[in-house]
Amino acid sequence: MPTILEKKAIVEEITEKLSNSNAVYITNYTRMSVSDMGELRGKFREGNVLFKVYKNTLVKRAMDTIGGYEKLYPYLEDQNGFAFVDDELSAPAKVLRDYINERKKPQFRAALIDGDYYGEDQLEALASLKSKNEVIGDIIGLLMAPITNVVSGLQAQGGNIAGAIQTIAEKGGE
Repeated sequence: MPTILEKKAIVEEITEKLSNSNAVYITNYTRMSVSDMGELRGKFREGNVLFKVYKNTLVKRAMDTIGGYEKLYPYLEDQNGFAFVDDELSAPAKVLRDYINERKKPQFRAALIDGDYYGEDQLEALASLKSKNEVIGDIIGLLMAPITNVVSGLQAQGGNIAGAIQTIAEKGGE
């Protein structure tokens, strides 16, 4: 049983993780084996997601300290794991979706992403969100498309003009 000082240190750790994360996902890992939990943690690590198991009461204390997490309070029961992420906000959802499709566990409970609440039924929507790099790539592609079209059009027109001049020159020589 952790001492009061150890609990305070854990609450401070959770508070720091919540403060430094743009998203927190809650999953219920009831009836998962230790090896399955280890495998799930490995999948989260591959996605650059920190996944930790904390006592719900300590997480609630940390959430109270920061504020804005009230919609997650009803989910702070049973055996929960918490995924914290900074940049790729959909990464935990993708890991969970794939793992749940394969193993039928754990259960996605809820997420708070940039202050917005997402419930149990929204995992698929969260997993389908594009990553930051994908969005940047799409934007660059959209910005480059008009330039590419203009260059292609000029090259095509230039080819037609040169061909037309050559044809006129050939006819003029006859």
